[in-house]
Amino acid sequence: MKKTSLVLAVMLCAAAASAQNAAPFRNAETGRTYARLQAAVDSIGDAQGTILIAPGSYRQCAVQTSGIIAFRAVIPGQSIFDTKTCEGKAALVLRGQGARVDGVVFQNMRVADTDGAAIRLEKGNLTVTRSIFRNSVQGITTADKGTGAISIKQSSFIGLGRCVRRQPCAHSLSIGGKGPLSVTNSRFERGNGGHYIQSRAARITITDNAFDDSRGRGTDRMIDLPIGASGSIAHNIFVQAASKASDSAFITVASEGRGQSSFGLSVNANEAHIAAGVDRRAVFVADWSGDRLALGGNRLGRGLKPFEKR
Repeated sequence: MKKTSLVLAVMLCAAAASAQNAAPFRNAETGRTYARLQAAVDSIGDAQGTILIAPGSYRQCAVQTSGIIAFRAVIPGQSIFDTKTCEGKAALVLRGQGARVDGVVFQNMRVADTDGAAIRLEKGNLTVTRSIFRNSVQGITTADKGTGAISIKQSSFIGLGRCVRRQPCAHSLSIGGKGPLSVTNSRFERGNGGHYIQSRAARITITDNAFDDSRGRGTDRMIDLPIGASGSIAHNIFVQAASKASDSAFITVASEGRGQSSFGLSVNANEAHIAAGVDRRAVFVADWSGDRLALGGNRLGRGLKPFEKR
């Protein structure tokens, strides 16, 4: 009898695991499961809901057109979206009222042009936590208009970016909308071109992050604010490598022109170095805006000039 019970228990566990693999996306509010991520997204519709993603590797993508949806890995770091993009844009194309992404891994995302990404935000607010973006063209990108507040916490951006002839450069994080941007407790490393963060947000908070360019290839700036921004860049650690696309100041302000005010932008309490064994000079902050910035308390290594007005 005991042997029979054990066999039955094993069979039930196997059946449960098989069912989970067949339908790995669960609507947390209704309890229904789906084999396709898009079907799970459609099940929420105009409402607010959560999609729980079982551990596994998925070649799937989805487009959100309404509602507020949380995409949450059941076990952070073990739900992986690989390769597949929708609309030739991203694994998740978001144009609902808002979205949250928690604990999800995105990798190997590429499309025909340089706009491919793991996440493309076209409308609404976005919060990303505990997620990994690796070995793709871009991590997160946005539309130029219509996007709201963006918050990124405890996430990693690895092996992203690209610069090729006759195409715009791609970046690890490329924010085109004017809504506020917050990036905290995250890591950027091993870029393959472009900037680690490029943002046109009117107000930024970039704090307590690590930018490790020591194994970067043909990268440019750590943080580029091409039309300016107000806010704070503080308590970050920057390491810059030798393989640079240009003279590459660590942080640039209004490099494409003064599109919005940078008055009072605070760059303080950061630590910046050129990688060990690299003999070069660079500028920590290069400013085209002409606004009064607030710089102070930054610890800079050899070969770094604190500030340059251009």
